[in-house]
Amino acid sequence: MNKLLLLLQVLLLSGVTLFVTSCSVDETDPEPEPAPNNITDIVTNTDRFSSLLAALERTGLTSTIAAGEYTVFAPDNDAFATFLNGAALEDVDIDVLTQLLLNHVVAGTVASTDLSNGYAATLAEESTTMNKISLLVNIDNGVMLNSAVSVVEADITADNGIIHEVDAVIEIPNVVNLAIANSEFTSLVAALTRADLTVNFVDVLTGTGPFTVFAPTNAAFQALLDSNPSWNTLDDIDVATLETVLKYHVVAGANVLSSTLTDGQVVTSFEGSDFTINTANGATITDVNGNIVNIIITDVQGSNGVVHAIDGVILP
Repeated sequence: MNKLLLLLQVLLLSGVTLFVTSCSVDETDPEPEPAPNNITDIVTNTDRFSSLLAALERTGLTSTIAAGEYTVFAPDNDAFATFLNGAALEDVDIDVLTQLLLNHVVAGTVASTDLSNGYAATLAEESTTMNKISLLVNIDNGVMLNSAVSVVEADITADNGIIHEVDAVIEIPNVVNLAIANSEFTSLVAALTRADLTVNFVDVLTGTGPFTVFAPTNAAFQALLDSNPSWNTLDDIDVATLETVLKYHVVAGANVLSSTLTDGQVVTSFEGSDFTINTANGATITDVNGNIVNIIITDVQGSNGVVHAIDGVILP
């Protein structure tokens, strides 16, 4: 009898041990791997990005933004509808569309808290140098891009980067657009668009190019006005003088990057006169009158040329 009871106890204990062991195995089973969630996956699975997805598929860029590490400024469907203005996506030249989409992509992961005022390089390229197209970022009142496009939803995180939703398609700027977008160049834009000019600088500088523009800041133009007691505003400068000065700040036929500038380099301007680049003690320009100005921002790249900001007006 005692042997029978002992056998039953052993069997019961074995059953309890098996049950506990079984439960323990179940509780320590590894969690399933999360589903892939790269930038392309998010665009694919978000209804309001269906037009963006169609554009990416048409250009073969879905695989590009699924790999690597990127920040994508993603236009929603309404933004694409406004951009197309009744045309079909298939009507847009595929090479143009490819560069347009790349103009929304920045290498690396840039969260909204990492953004600051200034320029970022997109993956779009200028055709003669392959230099990356510049994107102007301003965070003074929300996040604005090229002074025309707003981030409406930030920090959509992906496995390989981040998405910021924007309310418009970011068109690739030419050198005129670059000047218009930057509030430091309002005086330059006013000079270029003065109604009584005999040269249509906007038409010229929106042409094929390439152009290199040495762009005086607002403070530079104010210093020019202060140099002549008869000049209170840009309108006080006679037309011939203003046109000559503006042409002197443009180099036609070349997208001249800062990396190609050399000390003592003589440059022939669109106006016909030369000026000299100096790099020995920082990048400066010496005009034909011996005036020296500093190059303070370099390589702001547009589709048809590059802009370098200068802190003074050079005079032919």
